[in-house]
Amino acid sequence: MFDVTELLVEYDRARAYTDELWRDLRSDELLWRPSEDSSAIGWHLGHQAHVAHFMVRNLTAAEPSPDPELDALMDSATPERSRGVLPEIRRLADFRATVADRVHARMLDIAGHRVGAPAQLDIVARHLLTTLINHEYQHDKWIGEVRSRDLGHALPADPDSDRVTLVDGYLMVCEVPA
Repeated sequence: MFDVTELLVEYDRARAYTDELWRDLRSDELLWRPSEDSSAIGWHLGHQAHVAHFMVRNLTAAEPSPDPELDALMDSATPERSRGVLPEIRRLADFRATVADRVHARMLDIAGHRVGAPAQLDIVARHLLTTLINHEYQHDKWIGEVRSRDLGHALPADPDSDRVTLVDGYLMVCEVPA
């Protein structure tokens, strides 16, 4: 049975795997787009955090965006051709770190019953974290494909976790107990 604190460990593991996929790449590789209808690795990094922020904000805690200027750019509803120029990689890394800190703070408040409706939010938090983890890995799949196929870099080993499995070629956490 996965509780919020166990899922936070998996969330950190998924984010660490993402870091292994991009931290050794050059800036030009992170900003390179395979085609005008594709997104750069850097976009995926910002998008992963953007989704995490909006899901936590909309489902558990209404709080402002840590970087409102990135919101439209990192939204998958914005067509690739209309997304504009990505910010520098340091800004994307800082955005990811800030969002992860906020995810942790809110989820730990929920796990510690420092919220209204703690039992209800515990269920929401477990599903939300599972979705955030799986979304991180969903984009890691694409980042990994571009990293290896297009940029010629080796892939890191899959995360070492008995809670992560492979489904249709995607790493996933699959069980959320009721």
